[in-house]
Amino acid sequence: MISNKTKYGLKALAFLSKQEKGILVPISTIAESENISQKFLESILLSLRKAGFLGSKKGKGGGYYLLKDAKDIKVASIFRILEGPIAMVPCVSLNFYEKCSDCPDENKCSVHRLMIQIRDNTLAILENSTLADFVI
Repeated sequence: MISNKTKYGLKALAFLSKQEKGILVPISTIAESENISQKFLESILLSLRKAGFLGSKKGKGGGYYLLKDAKDIKVASIFRILEGPIAMVPCVSLNFYEKCSDCPDENKCSVHRLMIQIRDNTLAILENSTLADFVI
């Protein structure tokens, strides 16, 4: 299950991708339109801005805008920024690997093998999907 942070981040990015290029959208507009707490959304948008997906302008007439075209933003990248590892358990993570303390041999662990399949299939979908693919 994904966190609300990731869900709201995806919703906010989808909303921004529907706007005219270069138009600044106030955070209050995004929050109201997508039914997201403005305070929580501020934190999410800040993470996305720091990651290079969003630009922003402060003050009157300010707001947020996409820095890249929606077709150039992979869902896997968004997921990693907001959610963290794509793998469900640390022993199969490609970027955040940690050995499980309760497993003496990963090669003989049936859970490990299952989680690799889940990770690989999930990763294939997320890496091959862009923001433009799910915007309606």
